[in-house]
Amino acid sequence: MFRHSVTDTIVAPATPAGIGAIAVIRVSGKKAIEITNAIFSGKDLSQVSSHTIHFGTIQSENGEIIDEVLVSIFREPHSFTKENSTEISCHGSPYIVEQILKLLLAKGARMAEPGEFTKRAFLNGRFDLAQAEAVADLIAATSQASHQIAMKQMRGGFSQKIQKLRAELIRFAALVELELDFAEEDVEFANRTELKNFLQNVTQYVNELLQSFAWGNVLKNGISTVIVGKPNAGKSTLLNTLLQEEKAIVSDIAGTTRDIIEDEITLEGTRFRFIDTAGLRETQDTIEAIGVERAKQKMQEASLILYLIDSSEMNENLDFLQKELQKLQKPYFILFNKTDKLSAEKIAELEQIPKALCISAKEQKGIEKLKNALIGLVKEQKINHPDIVISNVRHYEALAKTQQSLQKVLLDIDSAITTDLLAADIREAVRHLGEIIGEVSNEDLLNYIFSKFCIGK
Repeated sequence: MFRHSVTDTIVAPATPAGIGAIAVIRVSGKKAIEITNAIFSGKDLSQVSSHTIHFGTIQSENGEIIDEVLVSIFREPHSFTKENSTEISCHGSPYIVEQILKLLLAKGARMAEPGEFTKRAFLNGRFDLAQAEAVADLIAATSQASHQIAMKQMRGGFSQKIQKLRAELIRFAALVELELDFAEEDVEFANRTELKNFLQNVTQYVNELLQSFAWGNVLKNGISTVIVGKPNAGKSTLLNTLLQEEKAIVSDIAGTTRDIIEDEITLEGTRFRFIDTAGLRETQDTIEAIGVERAKQKMQEASLILYLIDSSEMNENLDFLQKELQKLQKPYFILFNKTDKLSAEKIAELEQIPKALCISAKEQKGIEKLKNALIGLVKEQKINHPDIVISNVRHYEALAKTQQSLQKVLLDIDSAITTDLLAADIREAVRHLGEIIGEVSNEDLLNYIFSKFCIGK
């Protein structure tokens, strides 16, 4: 919760806590340069140009040198927050950072709250709310795919499209409301056919964005890939081979894996979260039974399923298995493991089965083919989704409400509803679109969004 005035000068470390080569302390506000200058010994910072860097020292009240530093100067409105700002680069000693912060606080600054720098940037018109949220996603990005989604959103592609749609809806709403002033003359300023065609196009676009959420959320958080199969199919060996480390215990004893084991790898910029599970079978062992249930639950929750079969036994009903996997309505591959024991003819026969790959996890054969199949799946999904992909739950919920409002307006037009009610329903759609970019917002919403940021951002 933001409890202080946005006119205060704020300060916070911009680098993580702990010992490092350097640390950066950010200061922002009307008096940022004045306060920094008061503890800096070197050039007079009040006289220097914006976007310049200056070497000097920070000294305590009794003249003791705390550190040699570099101070970057940013004059309003040419800074991240569009306020006067400074960045002090010092040595990364926690003691040095603490002493510099104490001096800045003593000169009139206050500690920033989580996300307060970005909130000020939003409030000062640096970017809209959707772009501000993308800053947090960009910081948290752990793969090329999640980085690309956040970067596109931060650069405003998504926001510009929403703003354009919202502006056009506002135009129609204004025309419809204008008709209310000429109610007795039965004048139609907003052509209903034109309005209906526009709404149908907007509805289709919003629907594409809504459908992209599942994919966008997967890319943002990593593709959850569950490895399932009967006991001793080689699930744990496959996990270890993919991770290139002994993550899971491997044993010839059936039922060794009794709980969920997971870890991540990145393939061509996309993060995959591989999940090893207990073998699927009927068991009287209470602990193992819990593991089996968790495996089934993970199959429901995962974005991708790798079903392992021990090709040396081949005791699966493949037709039944295919039907059961298809019921889950998510991508899957059937992996015939231990194929190093099979003839080339048998391997060729198995690979004719749809969605099937032949591997030997222990001998690390077919693993590159599996990785290529996973990468191919990602590329296929990218083709099926629009250039702009949403990954933010708040945006998804606002778009879902927008879709409902648009459908209601289309029904209004077909039923020739009264002009005042039609105008009200269009305004409702406008409001929901505005919530995405911050055109319509409240203090509680802003506090919630920016409180999830780190202190120095």
